[in-house]
Amino acid sequence: MITRREALKSALVGGAAVAGGLTGATNLWAVPKRHDLVAQNIEYQLMQGAPTTKNLFTFGDAMPPTLRVKQGQPFHSRLINKLDEPTTVHWHGMRLPNDMDGVAFLTQHYVYTGDHFDYRFTPHDAGTFWYHPHCNSLEQLSYGMTGLMVVEEAEDPGFDQDIPVNLRDFRLGGDGQFIKLFQARKSARAGTFGTLRTSNWQSAPQMDVTAGSLVRLRLCVTDVTRIYKLSLPEGTAAKVIAMDGNPVTPFAINKLALGPGQRADIALRIPDDEGQTINLTNFSSSAPWTVLSLRAIGPSLKRDLREIKPLPANPIPQPDLKDAEYIPLEFSAAAEKRPANPICGSLGFSFWAVNKRAWQGAERGPLDPVAVLKRDKSYVFEFINRTPQTHPIHIHGMTFQLLKSNKRKLQPWWTDTALVFPDERVQVAVRPDYVGDWLMHCHIIEHQESGMTAFMRVE
Repeated sequence: MITRREALKSALVGGAAVAGGLTGATNLWAVPKRHDLVAQNIEYQLMQGAPTTKNLFTFGDAMPPTLRVKQGQPFHSRLINKLDEPTTVHWHGMRLPNDMDGVAFLTQHYVYTGDHFDYRFTPHDAGTFWYHPHCNSLEQLSYGMTGLMVVEEAEDPGFDQDIPVNLRDFRLGGDGQFIKLFQARKSARAGTFGTLRTSNWQSAPQMDVTAGSLVRLRLCVTDVTRIYKLSLPEGTAAKVIAMDGNPVTPFAINKLALGPGQRADIALRIPDDEGQTINLTNFSSSAPWTVLSLRAIGPSLKRDLREIKPLPANPIPQPDLKDAEYIPLEFSAAAEKRPANPICGSLGFSFWAVNKRAWQGAERGPLDPVAVLKRDKSYVFEFINRTPQTHPIHIHGMTFQLLKSNKRKLQPWWTDTALVFPDERVQVAVRPDYVGDWLMHCHIIEHQESGMTAFMRVE
């Protein structure tokens, strides 16, 4: 005989297993810790001199916190809006239900001043991800609302220290206050760069780590414009072990290109001698500059990089290339003026387009989808860059595999954001596993908000 309680429990397990997709029934009875994200305006000392007192937006009372959760465990975050304008939270790189994706008008309503919204989902994939608003994106991201999210592997790979690094600029004047966030002529090119370069809201910080230890450095470019080219000193015991949240065959970091939205996990051995430093340098500008430095302290742990366990592959739906449908996606320039929308996403110009259509901004309603896809069907997208600028192309809610380029050899990495160089054609493969309307855009936010945005519908 089956008791009523057992029958009810079985029904709940079955229903939740279907609703949760890859989550499985083993985590159903876990009550996740609630991560409150309080969106508010704060005063903070970003640079020497006067503190930034106006329009410094964040989640909390300092730099947005790094959220940590275990792979396959339920996640719950409450956005509490104390700003004087609406906002949302988008979970960049996460495969999750569409109504949790945080895109104003497309997947959810605004979260107005004084209101809150609960985001609940289960991270299927381990790795380094991040979160930010998808409403008035240029201002809210530029003013500080970018934070990291770490999804830890079920089994510890064996690092002594795990260091998330939030790479971003701020556009501040000499008085420490924000200046105009963009210049239209630069929005029509590579974008408008910040004046203060920071790692974890500090200029070239020095971080003390135990000598001879193994460090996992999680680099995340949350800037709205800058494309980095990162290197470590020759001879440093270090390997890139993951790109954009997904494990890769380890390789040396040598002017590694990371655009807005992209991430890289580096396994690094700290030198044995106390006081010795390792500098991470950016070479994307004419004058290379130190991003951060790691200084060895204390007695050496005498660890070896070979002690690190290989990262397990994430359970990403595998496309069938023999049965894949080909879809071209063309990114090009445009030129028209249109009304600015200071609330949720237009600079007042259309400089860019996807398949010859410029996104009109959420306030006028989305255009028709650029493509209609079927859940669990395989596709090959070709990103065709018709412009003289590089574009980091991001697709929400999907993880795709790099296939080939007409300009360079690509590694078969899994990603959610692909750098597409001038006049380049990049093919990627994907098998979408969640239905809904999913945004696609350039993650140089001035490009996003001046036309290079579209969405795909998965049925």
